[in-house]
Amino acid sequence: MANSLQGKTIAFLVAPEGVEQVELTEPWQAVQQAGGTPRLVSTEAGKVQAFNHLDKADTFDVDETVDAADTAQYDALVLPGGVANPDFLRTQPRAVAFAESFFAAGKPVASICHAPWTLVEADLVRGRTITSWPSLRTDLRNAGATWVDEEVVVCEAGPNVLISSRKPDDLKAFTGEMLDRF
Repeated sequence: MANSLQGKTIAFLVAPEGVEQVELTEPWQAVQQAGGTPRLVSTEAGKVQAFNHLDKADTFDVDETVDAADTAQYDALVLPGGVANPDFLRTQPRAVAFAESFFAAGKPVASICHAPWTLVEADLVRGRTITSWPSLRTDLRNAGATWVDEEVVVCEAGPNVLISSRKPDDLKAFTGEMLDRF
């Protein structure tokens, strides 16, 4: 397999409620199909409630809480979107610190849709080129990022790689870049 993640463990950081299901499940399945191990990290133990836009969808078991998670155990971080998901995460200091720790360790991060809100809170977008759901454009620019309207953007700054996409329609390009960079 060209994009093998054999032996790699990828953290998926989500809130207890509000993650956009397809933005969680498609990258998750891509990691599994490439031989990697995805793990669901949240602010609370138990289950997380996913959504299809505004409608409740499936629930998923949390593998680890941010309080117990150690960035050293992970090779990369995926931040799925959904409006409520990153809006909640950015108010949780441990979740913000968990995202920051991947940048501090020089590990790749992938963010889709509204997920960059967590990165804005951590002051991790300054000087980077990024894309997102269009309504985040002003927030990202105000946080010092260069916002572009593209299917997928890979921004390499020093040891850090940030992969970003706008919406579920971009998932094929998003997961392709994610697998290449992870």
